[in-house]
Amino acid sequence: MNTKSSRSLLVGGNATNTGINQQWEQDNQAWWDWYVTLADNPDQTDGALLEVPTLPVGSVPDDQAIADELSTPYDLSSDDLIFFRDNGYVKLKLVLSAGAVLRLRQELVRLLSEEFETVLDQRNANRFLSMEMMWLNNALVRKYVLSPRIAKIAADLLDVARIRLYHDNILSKEPGCGRTPWHYDDHHFPLASHDVVTAWIPAQPIPAAMGPLAFAKPICAYKLVEHIAFSKFDTSYDRKVSEVFRDKDITVDATPFQIGEVSFHHNLSFHTAAANRTTQSRIVLANTYFADGARVLDQPTMVSGDWQKFLPGVEPGGVASSELNPVCWPPESDVDD
Repeated sequence: MNTKSSRSLLVGGNATNTGINQQWEQDNQAWWDWYVTLADNPDQTDGALLEVPTLPVGSVPDDQAIADELSTPYDLSSDDLIFFRDNGYVKLKLVLSAGAVLRLRQELVRLLSEEFETVLDQRNANRFLSMEMMWLNNALVRKYVLSPRIAKIAADLLDVARIRLYHDNILSKEPGCGRTPWHYDDHHFPLASHDVVTAWIPAQPIPAAMGPLAFAKPICAYKLVEHIAFSKFDTSYDRKVSEVFRDKDITVDATPFQIGEVSFHHNLSFHTAAANRTTQSRIVLANTYFADGARVLDQPTMVSGDWQKFLPGVEPGGVASSELNPVCWPPESDVDD
């Protein structure tokens, strides 16, 4: 997309005295436990959760079939590129086969269950579970995270020649968990660039009741809320953003995701997600990529979380290029580094 402009160092462009200038000092899960408390949930109830169809079980693709699928280019249309440029996101059908989605879900359920010593697909204390950097130690997750198919889509949408990985993120919004607050990822990634995109890969279909990712459009909607100061203590930021978007008649795309459908959103795209009011965990693999050559902000804040975990050895102001940020497109074997 090559959207080059100076970035505010503080959330919302008006964060004076909000107390977020310090860096985050706890782990990733603690960050998410804090972050979901910032969402306004005016309609949240403790009522019965909606039963959703059981996912099919049976044969799934083997490792070679998965690798072949994730290396096969996906044909973007000119309409896809224009839509992304204008709106800051695009939802693409059949990026993955149903078998590849089910294979991914089986592995993510196993990893989450072991990490949190819990059973997925049941009410889990209103939690939003998260695991990051799993590509380093899990061969199957690595295929999905470093996928040339996924990374090329990201590079083409941004209109850049080379794309690097920032991090992967396994996310599970548990049954009964409330909303994700309105935000854009420009707040969360300490990169002094707008050539940043996240591939949001659902590991099952996501009906409306499960809380699909929802996008405000057009992309310039973020300008309407730049004046709103972020609060790390309450839901005021989320509530005020909702009010502005409603008053300005901003369109919000909260349509369900079919199996195999993947969304890609720019770091200036404002998005949210409703509560998960189903009996099934809403599991997603989110991979964030950025244009090769981007630098880290001079002053990252606590909203960027544990960013040095993803950019080890890179100092504020330095080029974002560590051993944990491989070039994902074009494949490194095709270029001279």
